Amino acid sequence: MFKQFLSKLPRKSSKSDSAGGELSRSSSGSIPSAPVRSNSGKRTSSSAVFPSSIVAGIEPLVPFKDVPNSERLNLFVSKVSLCCFTFDFSHQSKNSIEKDVKRQTLLELLDFVAFGDVKFTEPAVLAMCRMCAVNLFRVFPPSHREKGDDNEPMFDPAWPHLQIVYDLLLKFITSPCLDAKLAKRYLDHGFIVRLLDLFDSDDPRERECVKTILHRVYGKFMVHRPFIRKSMSNIFYRFVFETENHSGIAELLEVFGSIVSGFALPLKEEHKMFLWRVLIPLHKAKSVGSYFQQLTYCVTQFVEKEPKLGSVVVKGLLKFWPVTNSQKEVMFLGEVEEVVEGMSVVEFRKVMVPLFLRVACCVNSCHFQVSERALFLWNNDQIVNLIAHNRQDILPIMFTALEKNAENHWNQSVLNLTLNVRKMFGEMDEALFMSCHARYQEEEAKQCSVTEKRKETWARLESAASMKPITGKTAVLVTPLATSIAC
Repeated sequence: MFKQFLSKLPRKSSKSDSAGGELSRSSSGSIPSAPVRSNSGKRTSSSAVFPSSIVAGIEPLVPFKDVPNSERLNLFVSKVSLCCFTFDFSHQSKNSIEKDVKRQTLLELLDFVAFGDVKFTEPAVLAMCRMCAVNLFRVFPPSHREKGDDNEPMFDPAWPHLQIVYDLLLKFITSPCLDAKLAKRYLDHGFIVRLLDLFDSDDPRERECVKTILHRVYGKFMVHRPFIRKSMSNIFYRFVFETENHSGIAELLEVFGSIVSGFALPLKEEHKMFLWRVLIPLHKAKSVGSYFQQLTYCVTQFVEKEPKLGSVVVKGLLKFWPVTNSQKEVMFLGEVEEVVEGMSVVEFRKVMVPLFLRVACCVNSCHFQVSERALFLWNNDQIVNLIAHNRQDILPIMFTALEKNAENHWNQSVLNLTLNVRKMFGEMDEALFMSCHARYQEEEAKQCSVTEKRKETWARLESAASMKPITGKTAVLVTPLATSIAC
């Protein structure tokens, strides 16, 4: 197998034939510690990967320090073409010698790119992009587990090689020796789409590497920025409206958060539509907890850039509010606090009534964490200031919820927080507080009167039914006493 592996490498001319044969013969045992130095005479132009006009026949196992500077780019291309050969890592013991040769070659390339000062030519850029594509771009097997669950992460057995290839690509992209105008021909739209596909890897280490590389690509290749944003949007659309199954939503949102922070003001309509069509619907997915922190950061970045968008965000959150999922309710309340904190009084007034109708429902929640998180809003000075300016509308909405909590909520912590908020409203506007209290007592009295009348009506119906004889198929009203069974 190793002979087949080495047979794909370019061979030297007649002067180096004997040395090449010696290397091939020694490869069946172990790798020679001191490879034969390449001769700078005539070389053959055959290559298994690149056309003859690109790669000169130079032995790829020769160290960079053993060749003159003028030959180092040729050696670089030759070593890169060597690394285009891939292995099966499902069996670690299989082809172990060949795998080690490839790994050592990748490390040599990494050092050369990181510390070299040779300007990369077009053949070198082409070879590098091709090698990264061969090693990194692959189809992931279908996953039978729910993405976003708290399962143990899955690690790719080929990671020892993949990690070096990722590091090499990162150093290559950020190298000052790489001309962006030349590289953009090969780091093209197709390359970027395949790179974005790698975010669906189950290995968190790989997703982290891809995230870093995408950052650098977005920063260096300005011509590709609109396409990158559009491609990321397509991934989000597919996740929200079709599959709800993707491993790298958190990392993609982290990248987009840094992109949003660099948006110029005023925001373009394209960016506002992304907020409404992508970021807001992302709240409705079942697995929102796995990327909620990054999603909240993106949303708050938009609100900080343009505070008028705060009301848009709040309306979107109310639209997708999780009425049956207490954990998501707690997360939504936290995001509402961050968004409202950055809103102006004018924008706050647009959404305060529907917002506090929802907050009142959360305050009355039987789940103590939901009720507690809703009451924590009054610990935020900015929100309290907004409430104080609009207390005439907010206190009547909240008063009933606060009174019901104070009377019969089962959790002591929620009860204490309720009494504190109730006291805060009383100190804020005593006259309004007493007015709301009087209205609450009137409504409670009316409710009690309606309840008593309903009980009296049912009592009369039961009495009349018990006195009427049963005839034919006449329906019978069965009283609770008649149906009670002693256990």
